[in-house]
Amino acid sequence: MSSLNNRTPVSFPGRPSGFGGGPQGMGHGAGRGAVPKVRAKNRGATIKRIWSYLNRQRLGLTLVYVFTVLNAVVSLIGPYLLGKAIDTAVIPGDYAGLVRFCLLILGIYVLGSAVAWVQAYVMTGVSQNTVFELRRDLFAKYQQLPVQFFDTHSNGELMSRATNDIENVSNSLNQSVTQLLNSLITLSGSLVIMLALNIPLTVVAMLTIPLFLLASRKISGLSRIYFKNQQRHLGELNGFIEETISGLKVVKQYRMEEREGERFHKISGELNKSGIKAQIVSGLVGPVMNMINNLNFALIAGVGGWMAFHDLATVGVIVSFLNYSKQFGRPIAELANQYNLIQSAIAGAERVFEVMDMPSEYGDEQHRELPRLTGNVVFHNVSFGYKPDSPILNDVTFEAKSGEKIALVGPTGAGKTTIINLLTRFYEINGGVVTIDGRDIRELDKNALRSQLGMVLQDAHVFSGSIRDNIRFGRLDATDQEVEVAAKLANADKFIMRLPHGYETILGTEGGNLSHGQRQLLTIARAILADPAILILDEATSSVDTRTEMHIQQAMTTLMKGRTSFVIAHRLSTIQDADRILVIQGGRIVEQGSHEQLLKLQGVYHELYNSQFKRAFQEDVS
Repeated sequence: MSSLNNRTPVSFPGRPSGFGGGPQGMGHGAGRGAVPKVRAKNRGATIKRIWSYLNRQRLGLTLVYVFTVLNAVVSLIGPYLLGKAIDTAVIPGDYAGLVRFCLLILGIYVLGSAVAWVQAYVMTGVSQNTVFELRRDLFAKYQQLPVQFFDTHSNGELMSRATNDIENVSNSLNQSVTQLLNSLITLSGSLVIMLALNIPLTVVAMLTIPLFLLASRKISGLSRIYFKNQQRHLGELNGFIEETISGLKVVKQYRMEEREGERFHKISGELNKSGIKAQIVSGLVGPVMNMINNLNFALIAGVGGWMAFHDLATVGVIVSFLNYSKQFGRPIAELANQYNLIQSAIAGAERVFEVMDMPSEYGDEQHRELPRLTGNVVFHNVSFGYKPDSPILNDVTFEAKSGEKIALVGPTGAGKTTIINLLTRFYEINGGVVTIDGRDIRELDKNALRSQLGMVLQDAHVFSGSIRDNIRFGRLDATDQEVEVAAKLANADKFIMRLPHGYETILGTEGGNLSHGQRQLLTIARAILADPAILILDEATSSVDTRTEMHIQQAMTTLMKGRTSFVIAHRLSTIQDADRILVIQGGRIVEQGSHEQLLKLQGVYHELYNSQFKRAFQEDVS
């Protein structure tokens, strides 16, 4: 077990599906309101955080900066040479000089194209590495979040943050960062040269700057709102699609295809509306900026023509100035055209950082090793509710001695799964104390505690990959021989060896190429390999045939030997050998004892047992 103590929590915190479907379990709806609400970051703070990731690629950024400067310098030299060519070669009629100027200008623009390509190549690597780190940190954060976070966020919506939102950031970084650098250099360089060429014309060129800034500010403010709405609706749509596809059999069974189609149409329609608004508003940027830029060009052409007519400037200077004025306005217009990307990226980054700012369930815990537990568990006056005004457990007290098998029975919603949730510290108790081997579990490192807890859930979850890797998930440093021994103890070896590739058989999504019983045997083998001190079993045989149930029960018996075991029982016939049965009703333990003792009480357990026995008898007769 020592090897497990060093593992990062991966599956348990993020797998709520194996526990109950209502507020007493870990399904959607549990703990709503318990997750801290985090406000979206403002634009400046979000950009600063994106830059903190981008700044990690210092070498790449340095190269991008160098090539951007070269590209900007080349673009600034071209108009100057064009003006010189007109004044010194075209007007005087020096055809040889004109050829030399043409070749020089051609060489300058070819060099500019080559530099621009290298710049784009380097920037692609910088942006992809930046997004890689951002996505990695987001996924790592998902692993650190408490279970109640996943109760209030759909899988599709969380996937959207890790894919669509981060992809928007990637696109913006790849295009907008170099554009920003190039624009700043081009703007400053053009301004300096324009002032050197002709100060009055420069003043004329400055007249339209306020229009540029005003239009950019107004349009960007609106587009940012619409793009954020678009990302939100996209997350909702992804969540709906994921939910519907995973429950497709239920949809077909109840003939709800038309209804689900209508729901999709409604959600997709909201996305369509927000997308149209975002694109329409952002689409205004290009035309508005081009209009202002053309107005600026017309003003300079008119004033410049008047100055040339009165010998206040040469024709070459006017031509150069017109080109520089275009270069001066073009970066602003190009940046404006990037607003749809930039605003979409900021909206996506805000959603990503909202998750990253959620508090980790581990807080400031420093990993502390935990000696092998003996498994003596005590609940003393434990009270708990997923919501402050809705208590689930009330003054629950019991003891599970080392090696005992404790069964939890009771109606749905009684609090059986909640007890397990508190033992694993998926949720923290509101009152009372839970101890293991005499130590308050709130004082134990969560990772170390969970490394000594084994779980076999009713929903047998397997991962894509080989059967061997799925079993090894219980202990990553296990040898192939140890994996196969665990499979034999779990009665899984026989069906594995009948598969075409044995232990190397690749499983499809959620193990679709295996039966439910076979998947359950794999999860039992996984738990055997992990060698936990305390075992938690959510009745694993409720949806399998009799023969498979026998194999699973044999495997579970092997697994429970020498371990403290908690069994959530749906079929009372499977827990008659339990050392103690806890009968839970209304969040309280109303009866406890062995199977024989509880039957003699003629109470709640007796009634539950007889009702199941009669139902099973009637089914057999029919």
